[in-house]
Amino acid sequence: MLGLIQRVKHASVEVEGQTVGRIDSGLLLFLGVEKEDDEASAEALLKKVLAYRVFPDAEGKMNLNLQQAGGGLLVVSQFTLAADTRKGLRPSFSRAGSPALAESLYDHFVSRAREFHDPVATGVFAADMQVSLQNDGPVTFMLSS
Repeated sequence: MLGLIQRVKHASVEVEGQTVGRIDSGLLLFLGVEKEDDEASAEALLKKVLAYRVFPDAEGKMNLNLQQAGGGLLVVSQFTLAADTRKGLRPSFSRAGSPALAESLYDHFVSRAREFHDPVATGVFAADMQVSLQNDGPVTFMLSS
């Protein structure tokens, strides 16, 4: 499972002109599912996302995690993270999980995230989404499990 996290001042997701998810300061997570992923992969990535130290402490060093910083988490499904771009000029999605697998693991990830953290906002799985954000730093990391 793949997660691209961005530390943000704020972020939101719109579907058909309606805001469906919004957070203030926190993490925007683009979540990608690969064929071999399962609930254990989702659990491992969730632990990493919540514990990853990307927020500044009193001395300005990245020593605080999302929970310590008290930020929000906005989870957006993004199958394009699983693209193979190593050759050619068109991405291959042969590594991406099926839509059924991806939706199941996305739902599991979000459900478990809500058990451990608040607030958690989301996009809409497989929808055409417009994502707006103000990156803080910029601070962006690719995580995997």
